[in-house]
Amino acid sequence: MLMDRRRDVAREIARIYCPMSPMAIQALANILVPIKLLKGELVFPEGQVCNAMYFVDKGMVRQFYYKNGKDVTEHFSFEGRIVFCIESFLKQEPSRLMVETLENSTLFAMPYEELHLLMNYNQEVLTLYRRILEHALISSQEHADSQRFENAAERYARLLKNKPEIVLRAPMVYVASFLQMTPETLSRVRSAKE
Repeated sequence: MLMDRRRDVAREIARIYCPMSPMAIQALANILVPIKLLKGELVFPEGQVCNAMYFVDKGMVRQFYYKNGKDVTEHFSFEGRIVFCIESFLKQEPSRLMVETLENSTLFAMPYEELHLLMNYNQEVLTLYRRILEHALISSQEHADSQRFENAAERYARLLKNKPEIVLRAPMVYVASFLQMTPETLSRVRSAKE
Protein backbone atom coordinates (compact mmCIF):
# COMPACT_ATOMS: atom_id res chain seq x y z
CA MET A 1 0.00 0.00 0.00
CA LEU A 2 2.72 2.49 0.98
CA MET A 3 4.77 1.53 -2.09
CA ASP A 4 1.73 2.41 -4.23
CA ARG A 5 1.67 5.86 -2.63
CA ARG A 6 5.18 6.79 -3.78
CA ARG A 7 4.03 8.41 -7.03
CA ASP A 8 1.42 10.53 -5.20
CA VAL A 9 4.07 11.61 -2.69
CA ALA A 10 6.54 12.47 -5.48
CA ARG A 11 3.79 14.51 -7.16
CA GLU A 12 3.09 16.32 -3.86
CA ILE A 13 6.80 17.09 -3.34
CA ALA A 14 6.92 18.57 -6.86
CA ARG A 15 3.74 20.59 -6.19
CA ILE A 16 5.24 22.08 -3.02
CA TYR A 17 8.81 22.74 -4.16
CA CYS A 18 8.93 23.05 -7.96
CA PRO A 19 6.99 21.82 -11.00
CA MET A 20 8.35 18.61 -12.53
CA SER A 21 7.49 16.57 -15.62
CA PRO A 22 5.68 13.22 -15.20
CA MET A 23 8.96 11.47 -16.12
CA ALA A 24 10.93 13.29 -13.38
CA ILE A 25 8.12 12.64 -10.87
CA GLN A 26 8.28 8.92 -11.68
CA ALA A 27 12.08 8.92 -11.33
CA LEU A 28 11.73 10.54 -7.89
CA ALA A 29 8.95 8.11 -6.92
CA ASN A 30 11.23 5.19 -7.76
CA ILE A 31 13.78 6.16 -5.09
CA LEU A 32 11.29 6.98 -2.28
CA VAL A 33 11.38 4.63 0.70
CA PRO A 34 8.25 4.53 2.88
CA ILE A 35 8.75 4.40 6.66
CA LYS A 36 6.01 3.97 9.28
CA LEU A 37 6.88 4.99 12.84
CA LEU A 38 4.97 5.07 16.10
CA LYS A 39 4.77 8.14 18.33
CA GLY A 40 8.02 8.60 20.26
CA GLU A 41 10.27 6.66 17.87
CA LEU A 42 13.54 8.13 16.62
CA VAL A 43 13.81 8.66 12.88
CA PHE A 44 17.54 8.71 13.55
CA PRO A 45 19.54 8.98 16.79
CA GLU A 46 22.43 11.25 17.76
CA GLY A 47 25.75 10.14 16.28
CA GLN A 48 24.22 8.64 13.15
CA VAL A 49 24.76 10.07 9.67
CA CYS A 50 21.63 11.66 8.21
CA ASN A 51 21.60 9.68 4.99
CA ALA A 52 18.19 10.79 3.71
CA MET A 53 15.78 13.69 3.43
CA TYR A 54 12.42 12.70 4.91
CA PHE A 55 9.10 13.94 3.53
CA VAL A 56 6.37 13.84 6.18
CA ASP A 57 3.30 12.31 4.56
CA LYS A 58 1.40 11.85 7.83
CA GLY A 59 2.16 12.90 11.39
CA MET A 60 4.57 15.28 13.08
CA VAL A 61 8.26 15.08 13.97
CA ARG A 62 10.67 17.30 15.84
CA GLN A 63 14.40 17.83 15.45
CA PHE A 64 16.21 18.28 18.76
CA TYR A 65 19.50 18.02 20.65
CA TYR A 66 20.77 18.00 24.21
CA LYS A 67 22.66 20.97 25.65
CA ASN A 68 23.86 20.97 29.26
CA GLY A 69 21.57 18.01 29.91
CA LYS A 70 18.52 19.87 28.57
CA ASP A 71 16.39 18.79 25.63
CA VAL A 72 16.29 21.62 23.05
CA THR A 73 13.79 21.53 20.16
CA GLU A 74 15.16 23.11 16.99
CA HIS A 75 12.57 22.35 14.33
CA PHE A 76 9.13 20.80 13.71
CA SER A 77 7.93 19.15 10.53
CA PHE A 78 4.44 17.91 9.70
CA GLU A 79 2.47 16.91 6.60
CA GLY A 80 3.93 18.34 3.42
CA ARG A 81 7.27 19.28 5.02
CA ILE A 82 10.75 17.80 4.71
CA VAL A 83 13.02 17.14 7.66
CA PHE A 84 16.73 16.33 7.64
CA CYS A 85 19.88 17.38 9.49
CA ILE A 86 21.38 19.59 6.83
CA GLU A 87 25.03 19.56 7.98
CA SER A 88 25.12 15.80 8.51
CA PHE A 89 23.32 15.20 5.21
CA LEU A 90 25.61 17.44 3.16
CA LYS A 91 28.88 16.35 4.80
CA GLN A 92 27.78 12.73 5.35
CA GLU A 93 29.13 12.94 8.91
CA PRO A 94 27.49 11.93 12.21
CA SER A 95 24.85 14.34 13.50
CA ARG A 96 24.51 15.79 16.97
CA LEU A 97 20.82 16.30 16.18
CA MET A 98 18.05 13.75 16.47
CA VAL A 99 14.59 13.50 14.92
CA GLU A 100 11.68 11.86 16.74
CA THR A 101 8.01 11.39 15.98
CA LEU A 102 5.47 13.31 18.05
CA GLU A 103 2.60 11.35 16.49
CA ASN A 104 2.28 8.05 14.65
CA SER A 105 3.90 9.07 11.37
CA THR A 106 4.48 7.98 7.79
CA LEU A 107 7.61 9.38 6.17
CA PHE A 108 9.10 8.89 2.73
CA ALA A 109 12.89 8.89 2.67
CA MET A 110 14.87 10.26 -0.25
CA PRO A 111 18.16 8.39 0.33
CA TYR A 112 21.36 10.41 -0.14
CA GLU A 113 23.05 8.02 -2.59
CA GLU A 114 20.01 7.43 -4.80
CA LEU A 115 19.12 11.12 -4.82
CA HIS A 116 22.63 12.14 -5.87
CA LEU A 117 22.76 9.48 -8.59
CA LEU A 118 19.41 10.72 -9.89
CA MET A 119 20.59 14.36 -9.86
CA ASN A 120 23.58 13.40 -12.05
CA TYR A 121 21.32 12.82 -15.03
CA ASN A 122 18.03 14.54 -14.19
CA GLN A 123 18.11 18.35 -14.20
CA GLU A 124 14.59 18.59 -12.76
CA VAL A 125 15.54 16.55 -9.69
CA LEU A 126 18.67 18.70 -9.30
CA THR A 127 16.44 21.81 -9.34
CA LEU A 128 14.13 20.17 -6.78
CA TYR A 129 17.12 19.44 -4.54
CA ARG A 130 18.27 23.06 -4.77
CA ARG A 131 14.77 24.32 -3.91
CA ILE A 132 14.57 22.02 -0.88
CA LEU A 133 17.95 23.28 0.37
CA GLU A 134 16.92 26.91 -0.25
CA HIS A 135 13.70 26.36 1.69
CA ALA A 136 15.58 24.75 4.59
CA LEU A 137 18.14 27.56 4.75
CA ILE A 138 15.52 30.32 4.59
CA SER A 139 13.43 28.61 7.28
CA SER A 140 16.50 28.25 9.50
CA GLN A 141 17.45 31.91 8.98
CA GLU A 142 13.92 33.11 9.74
CA HIS A 143 13.88 31.09 12.97
CA ALA A 144 17.32 32.40 13.99
CA ASP A 145 16.28 35.99 13.25
CA SER A 146 13.11 35.53 15.28
CA GLN A 147 15.20 34.33 18.25
CA ARG A 148 17.61 37.26 17.85
CA PHE A 149 15.25 40.16 17.26
CA GLU A 150 11.84 39.35 18.72
CA ASN A 151 10.62 39.18 22.30
CA ALA A 152 8.75 36.16 23.67
CA ALA A 153 5.29 37.47 22.76
CA GLU A 154 6.39 38.34 19.21
CA ARG A 155 7.97 34.89 18.71
CA TYR A 156 4.79 33.18 19.87
CA ALA A 157 2.60 35.43 17.68
CA ARG A 158 4.78 34.66 14.64
CA LEU A 159 4.53 30.91 15.28
CA LEU A 160 0.77 31.12 15.77
CA LYS A 161 0.39 33.08 12.51
CA ASN A 162 2.81 31.09 10.30
CA LYS A 163 2.64 27.55 11.72
CA PRO A 164 -0.44 27.16 13.95
CA GLU A 165 -0.25 23.35 13.51
CA ILE A 166 2.75 23.32 15.85
CA VAL A 167 0.85 25.06 18.66
CA LEU A 168 -2.18 22.82 18.14
CA ARG A 169 -0.33 19.49 17.91
CA ALA A 170 3.04 19.62 19.67
CA PRO A 171 3.48 19.31 23.46
CA MET A 172 3.86 22.79 24.96
CA VAL A 173 7.18 21.90 26.60
CA TYR A 174 8.63 21.39 23.10
CA VAL A 175 6.97 24.54 21.75
CA ALA A 176 8.50 26.53 24.64
CA SER A 177 11.92 25.04 23.92
CA PHE A 178 11.57 25.83 20.20
CA LEU A 179 10.71 29.45 21.06
CA GLN A 180 13.62 29.58 23.54
CA MET A 181 11.48 30.28 26.56
CA THR A 182 10.49 28.42 29.69
CA PRO A 183 7.13 26.64 29.80
CA GLU A 184 6.07 29.20 32.43
CA THR A 185 6.89 32.12 30.11
CA LEU A 186 5.01 30.43 27.27
CA SER A 187 2.02 29.95 29.56
CA ARG A 188 2.05 33.67 30.47
CA VAL A 189 2.40 34.71 26.80
CA ARG A 190 -0.48 32.42 25.78
CA SER A 191 -2.69 33.75 28.59
CA ALA A 192 -2.01 37.33 27.49
CA LYS A 193 -3.07 36.46 23.89
CA GLU A 194 -6.45 35.02 24.97
